[in-house]
Amino acid sequence: MMQTPEYETKALDALTRAVAGALERKRRLGQYAVVWREDRPVCIGPDAPVECDDERRPPERAPGGVAESGRDE
Repeated sequence: MMQTPEYETKALDALTRAVAGALERKRRLGQYAVVWREDRPVCIGPDAPVECDDERRPPERAPGGVAESGRDE
């Protein structure tokens, strides 16, 4: 197994601290945050929009029956 170069480890540590700080600041301000969990974005926090947490909501359809994501599901 290859060893990770020191600069990559330092960069990852710096990014991890930055994200943790931003999430902590949002928590203290009472704001929600959008994070990635289980292959999808999820809103966390006390004021998170209800529709953001609807896991199995079908994609919105645009005129012509094409999904908003650009894929027809």
